[in-house]
Amino acid sequence: MTLDRRTSRELECPIERLDQLIGYLREGEKPRSAWRVGIEHEKIGLRRGAWEPIEYAGPRGIEAMLRHIAAEDPSWTPVSEDEHVVALDGTAGGITLEPGAQVELNGRPLFTIQETCQEFHAHLDLLRKTAETFGFAWLGLGVHPIHPTAELPRVPRERYNIMRRYLPTRGKLALDMMHATASVQVSLDFESEADLVEKLRTALVATPLVAALFANASISEGAPNGFASQRLHIWRHTDPDRTGLLPIAFEEGFGYERYVDWALDVPMFFIVRDSSYRAMEGKTFRRFLAEGHQGERATMADFERHLTTLFPEARVKRILEVRCADAVPPELLCTIPALWKGLLYSDTARRAVLDLAGGWSPAERDQVFDAAARHGLGAETPRGPLLPLACELVAIARTGLDGMGAGEATYLDPLGEVLERGRSPGEEVLARWHSDWGGSIDRLIEFAEY
Repeated sequence: MTLDRRTSRELECPIERLDQLIGYLREGEKPRSAWRVGIEHEKIGLRRGAWEPIEYAGPRGIEAMLRHIAAEDPSWTPVSEDEHVVALDGTAGGITLEPGAQVELNGRPLFTIQETCQEFHAHLDLLRKTAETFGFAWLGLGVHPIHPTAELPRVPRERYNIMRRYLPTRGKLALDMMHATASVQVSLDFESEADLVEKLRTALVATPLVAALFANASISEGAPNGFASQRLHIWRHTDPDRTGLLPIAFEEGFGYERYVDWALDVPMFFIVRDSSYRAMEGKTFRRFLAEGHQGERATMADFERHLTTLFPEARVKRILEVRCADAVPPELLCTIPALWKGLLYSDTARRAVLDLAGGWSPAERDQVFDAAARHGLGAETPRGPLLPLACELVAIARTGLDGMGAGEATYLDPLGEVLERGRSPGEEVLARWHSDWGGSIDRLIEFAEY
């Protein structure tokens, strides 16, 4: 969800003062009447029949699919890098490719969950149509279910090449994160610094519970992997500098300045000059500001781009983005933005969430997050079993949505079945895998296909 109100010329001006960076975040403030919700939704693809990975290049690959969509509908404009089509821009949002050719919907900021859900389903309808033409299957799973990362495609973007070189020096599972995982991210607005701080803290407190609700990555390389969500575990071993539950958000005095201060000390991936990417070789943004790089000075465009390469479970740009939900089967898609809207756009709901789990220490939040990755809704917390807390969290979100008077609480109804059976999607997959599915990949794909 993009909220950029600056011209490209303004963004390319060198940074003269640190308060420009704080002002950049402050410019995201919106009155309550203008608050919207945006989504980013990733999907894992397989070639139907043999269930092989879908290659990027070639007449039946992902790039050919993007070209086909644009040729069939002129509202889509191809975005190219070195003559390779790597994304589509359109009036209905954008379609981008993650490093392993996962296909992502970049949704528009929309006022109602109904609009967001319609956008989801229009996107899925488009992909189903092209899937018939190309013989693809698109899956709502948080991790690739069959093939190891080494066998997955590589999208030829220079930013991804730089990340492929740098991130494995920071985390042993970084390449798995880039190429084998899929998630649903939700972006929301804030009206002031104090409002952002409360929303960010609420989101981080809720994250282990929400992660457990949507844990859906229990099969990889064709077998159970020991997790309800291996994706959550993979992110824990990607890059400690830029991931995690952001404990600084709970420090006294936290706000725009402290978030900027943290961002300045995270090593950069790259800068872009004349449409070319230049690797920053681990230089922090603070050093870049002080010293420059290869004769270049830091600009606001560099800072804006840098913020998109920071990956805490809830992050700040000129929006608040929450990132903990695995990709899920279609019946659960619309519950994710509805849940976050109910939790974060209601003053009463935010206070209730902080009362529910706000007393956990940073170490305890980490422990619950790791337990959710391993056990889903079967995890334990400092207050006992996680499942009753997840039930209470969904009830808080429902009350929050009811208070908005738009009838959106019905979008949470599919979570009732999840809570009633007491198993996240990944736990349900494991139960079926060991019973009526008999370890069948075909049955897993039937369960997860869009």
